[in-house]
Amino acid sequence: MVLTNTQKRNIALWIAVAFMAVNAVLISQEMFWFTLFPAALIVLGLMLFSLDRVFLIIAFFTPLSFEVFIKELGAGIALPTEPLLIGMLVIILFKILYENPFPKEVWVHPITIIVLLNLTWMLLTSITSELPVVSFKYLLMQLWFIVPAYLFGTLLFKKERRIREFLLLFMIPLAMVVIYTTYQHSLRGFGGQAAHWVMYPFFNDHTAYGAVLAMFLPVGIVFTLDHHYNRTTRLAFALLTAIIFAGLLLSVSRAAWLSTFAAMGFFVILYFKIRFRTLMLGGLVALTLLFALQDRIISRMERNTQESEETDFAKHAQSMSNITTDASNLERLNRWSAAQRMIRERPVLGWGPGTYQFVYAPFQKSRDLTIISTNFGDQGNVHSEYIGPMCDSGIPGTILFVALIIGVISLTLKLLHHDLPNRIKWYLMAVFLGLTTYYVHGFLNNFLDTDKASIPFWGFTAIIVAIDLYHKRSTATTGSDRAQTE
Repeated sequence: MVLTNTQKRNIALWIAVAFMAVNAVLISQEMFWFTLFPAALIVLGLMLFSLDRVFLIIAFFTPLSFEVFIKELGAGIALPTEPLLIGMLVIILFKILYENPFPKEVWVHPITIIVLLNLTWMLLTSITSELPVVSFKYLLMQLWFIVPAYLFGTLLFKKERRIREFLLLFMIPLAMVVIYTTYQHSLRGFGGQAAHWVMYPFFNDHTAYGAVLAMFLPVGIVFTLDHHYNRTTRLAFALLTAIIFAGLLLSVSRAAWLSTFAAMGFFVILYFKIRFRTLMLGGLVALTLLFALQDRIISRMERNTQESEETDFAKHAQSMSNITTDASNLERLNRWSAAQRMIRERPVLGWGPGTYQFVYAPFQKSRDLTIISTNFGDQGNVHSEYIGPMCDSGIPGTILFVALIIGVISLTLKLLHHDLPNRIKWYLMAVFLGLTTYYVHGFLNNFLDTDKASIPFWGFTAIIVAIDLYHKRSTATTGSDRAQTE
């Protein structure tokens, strides 16, 4: 039976009337969730038939997401991004089981192998965890970040335009957050203490805010320099980049500033195409010198009594090496000292993924405590992406994370010696420099348990892998690949 247009309109009208009636009854009972039903149907349809658009929607809303604590789960969840990520995870896992949309070269790629080994090790250490429920929650959270952003990303970024869309759809709302934050900051006279919280509710911490801004500063610069765009568009990108730079400066995040300077050093490495072996040799020499001169360095740092002063950028930066009186620096050392004692007790399997903040308190020593120390795990984590995995999943956990970083650096330097299209080469440099800011920032903080940092971190990694798999081939092959994915 074929319905006429009039019949279709009548059915649509009765469905709308029924929805409004049911919704009115539920609202009268203070049940507001049914209002989201139409949006949920649209999202479900997109997930079933257009996952790429869902991921781009997630990219747009990630800077704008806010955390809500759900009592039943005993944890916070970022809205609207994490429910969408969970939905993507379920759909992708079903696709893998029934049709496996990912080509073999994705599964056997060295970066993917490291990621899968890391997830497997996290699963094992979740079983042996001190707090298994916490660890399995943490593992599940990592899955809904990594599977959509990295695994699906390697498929999505076959298309060059999807790389561009992902970067822009994240950067534009990020600039909106900067404008909101700067306005709130200005209302308080750009006071030093206000800089720590004026980005709320979009970011819970000024250091996380600074870390994400640092990741996208190189991206903004690359879009501004891209001659494929007309002058007006490039001026718009320049304004966008200036907003992100201003936000980075006003974030008063010393780690973010330091990581931005480090990215400049990596740019020199990329520009002059320094080979990986040379880079590794230089790194070993630098580590040797640091080890040999550690007493002098520590002595010099102990003589620095400049405390953080957010209203004076020069003094604030100088306080970075103050390990005598600066409370923030001393508390970081306290967390690291507690972590060291935890690692000694469980060096191989660790205490379980995501458990550090719940179990570190007994490992603190009274001589290390500061005015901001706590025994309740409510003031941040271990403050290191490198020490954290060692506490949670033992020494193998950190080895796998470092292997991922070394693998990405090695792959990027190798790709720069290939004949890449000019635009792809600039995208490669942008996302790699963005990643290097986080690699450096990771020595002082850890944010990969949040959507704000995880989506760009794994998305940028996926872009580099996609460039390796699809964009360094001959023009004919690349064109064929793109035609198959359209």
